[in-house]
Amino acid sequence: MNTEMESQAIDITHHTRRANGIRQHYLDAGSGPVVVLLHGFPETSFAWRHQIPVLARHYRVIAPDLRGYGETDKPGSGYDKRNMALDIVRLLDELGIGKVALVGHDRGARVATRLTKDHPERVDRLVVMDNVPTRVVAQNMNPQTARAYWFFLFHLVADLPETLIAGKEAEWLHHFFADWCYNPHTIEGADFETYVKAYKRPGAVRGAMADYRANAEDVAQDLVDADTKIACPTMALWGEDFYAVGGMFDMKAVWESMATDLRAEPIARCGHLPQEEQPERVNELLVDFLRDWTGA
Repeated sequence: MNTEMESQAIDITHHTRRANGIRQHYLDAGSGPVVVLLHGFPETSFAWRHQIPVLARHYRVIAPDLRGYGETDKPGSGYDKRNMALDIVRLLDELGIGKVALVGHDRGARVATRLTKDHPERVDRLVVMDNVPTRVVAQNMNPQTARAYWFFLFHLVADLPETLIAGKEAEWLHHFFADWCYNPHTIEGADFETYVKAYKRPGAVRGAMADYRANAEDVAQDLVDADTKIACPTMALWGEDFYAVGGMFDMKAVWESMATDLRAEPIARCGHLPQEEQPERVNELLVDFLRDWTGA
């Protein structure tokens, strides 16, 4: 896949809209039925640079920076996943968009799952990438899980992470990208520097921490409707080689407990960032899964 050539052929524009009380930044490309891409940690909408040119040939692609991330506002509150899902719903309202196909990775998958449960009329189909639902992580917390998910616990500590990371954003990000990718050199050079620049923005690290610090609210929300399965077609993708997801959980079984109409797709030679590590395979799967999405 020649992403550079495809990017030149597709006009990807940057926009901001005020929705749900915050100024949201998003990428917009293509036309047709809408596909929304929600990034995870420690990324921004830049994570979708390999997918947008491919999907925008057939769809209108909207890729926001989530609350607290990238160039979207980073307020002091509102990071529970119900409210972060409402951020996206209100952004779509502002854009005059009704039903969408929704794709989320990592933290974005948590937002996407809550959005699909709270607003099922807005989601035609759902893709979740390398994500163990928050409730499932909490219910399976043990010494082995705690070691793999150490950052969940570290990020909960007030103020200290921000203090330790300040001035060391590059080292902090390098740890995650190298440790979480099958090929530790996947994200380097200009791509890596783009992320470093994003996390050096005022409030950026605090915003990411706030996302994790909503954990107790997120679990409480998930427990209320734990028995309510997602009804729309759902595809779960995960990297076979990420120790904290595919290596620790039976991902097919996890998502069968979450959705009634499930397609499960492990991705070989891949860690936690499938869209960046194996973009051609991810694009192939997304194009196939979205094939009959013709709009509301």
